Amino acid sequence: MKTFHCGSLVPGCDWHTRADEDAEIVSRAVDHLRQTHGETIIRPSIVEQIKARITDEQGVA
Repeated sequence: MKTFHCGSLVPGCDWHTRADEDAEIVSRAVDHLRQTHGETIIRPSIVEQIKARITDEQGVA
C-alpha cells in the first residue's frame, strides 16, 4: 500500500490518500488539487512532485 499526504506539497493541508498503484494516487491527488486548492492547470512538474512524495506504507495488512 502506498500513501500521499497533500501537506508534503501544500503546507497545512491534512488530506491524504492510499492506494496500491501510483497512478491511482496521482489521479486522486490531481482531483484534490483541483477541487480543494482551486488548481485549474496541473503541470507535469506538479505530477512529478506528487510522484516524488508517494511513500510505501510498512506493516499495512
